Amino acid sequence: MMQEETLFSANVKKPLADRLRPKTMDEVVGQDQVVGADAPLGRMLKSHKISSFILWGPPGCGKTTIARLIAEHTNLYFEQISAVFSGVADLKRVFQYAQERRANQGKGTLLFVDEIHRFNKSQQDGFLPYVEDGTVILVGATTENPSFELNAALLSRCQVFVLNRLNEPEFEILLQRAEKEMGRKLPVNDEAREFIKTIADGDGRYILNLAESIWNYAAPGEIFDKESVEKIIRSRAPVYDKGRDGHYNLISAVHKSLRGSDVDAALYWVARMMEAGEDPKYILRRLTRFAVEDVSLADPNAVVQAIACWDLYERLGSPEGNLAVFQLAAYLATAPKSVGVYKSMYAARDAARRTGSLMPPKNILNAPTKLMKQLGYSEGYEYDPDCEDGFSGANYFPDGMKRMKLYYPADRGFEREIKKRIEYFDRLRAEKQARKKQTGKA
Repeated sequence: MMQEETLFSANVKKPLADRLRPKTMDEVVGQDQVVGADAPLGRMLKSHKISSFILWGPPGCGKTTIARLIAEHTNLYFEQISAVFSGVADLKRVFQYAQERRANQGKGTLLFVDEIHRFNKSQQDGFLPYVEDGTVILVGATTENPSFELNAALLSRCQVFVLNRLNEPEFEILLQRAEKEMGRKLPVNDEAREFIKTIADGDGRYILNLAESIWNYAAPGEIFDKESVEKIIRSRAPVYDKGRDGHYNLISAVHKSLRGSDVDAALYWVARMMEAGEDPKYILRRLTRFAVEDVSLADPNAVVQAIACWDLYERLGSPEGNLAVFQLAAYLATAPKSVGVYKSMYAARDAARRTGSLMPPKNILNAPTKLMKQLGYSEGYEYDPDCEDGFSGANYFPDGMKRMKLYYPADRGFEREIKKRIEYFDRLRAEKQARKKQTGKA
């Protein structure tokens, strides 16, 4: 029985992605900006002076591989833990072994911590003394923005290197390496090969695992087309975390595309969020805010459209109501833009804070009591609809406060008409004030 188990184990090959793991830095694909000869890590290796650092990048871009290669090239003991499965006791044990190894063997330890952002702040603080005294060279790997997820104290002791998601030419390099390892071409047609690179979504490990699955599924002489590959993979959830960077990066892309009037890009980013499982109500809320902030009175119907689409989604739900999300995105992207009201809000609030104790002019205040009438409340008030042109030209700012210009409508969309009205009122106001001065009523 034991002999059969041994034979079985010997016949089990490592996964293709593991067999193709780079043996040297030169074999690392797509990260020359970090590991190239003149790049930061390349220079570290040349000098044999390795300091702690953080590798920030998407899944499957080579974070673990780079850490292993650095340990091998610098004769450091490689210790790997995952923040997902490890706790304080595991860390204490790692640090103890590292101290003993340095004292007894004179050998340093490179501690690779995968998903380091999963450790809480106090756990991250636990690294500090061991990093400072050189017990370990810390290499943290994270898919999240270190600025938000790691302690400032830990970040100050580590350089941060940003790794790229892999692109299609780099995927082609990996597929060719896989074909050389397997001794035969990947059994797919050209369209399916391109589709594989697209669906991999920047993840080198994923494309190698997918390629291995295709080889395993293919019968002798069979060539898979795109539809056949789709059946194998079913579906792949995009890299996206609704509570972290993916969420904020994508909604930022939606906003910038809308603001830039790029309807196709806006629809693409909305689709990316929807496909990743984002709540459509969140997207609708952000689009409604955009309608009032970035479109505003350049197209007053934008807010009406936003509320209508939101209401439609509430009534229908998914999937029928999803169309309303895309309709609103398309409407807002193609609408004229203006931040005139948005800027005027801040200007008005700033003026209000600086002059907050000034009273309104007495003539525009109601006088419900005899005393208030005696004090001049409502005296001389002109009812605009009864005036010539339906406009009195009266001053509605506080007495003693210079008139301010707060709203500057854009010369596009409906605000072009608003601008004409404001200019018309300004001209009438100036004429009426001039006449009042001439007649001694001002």
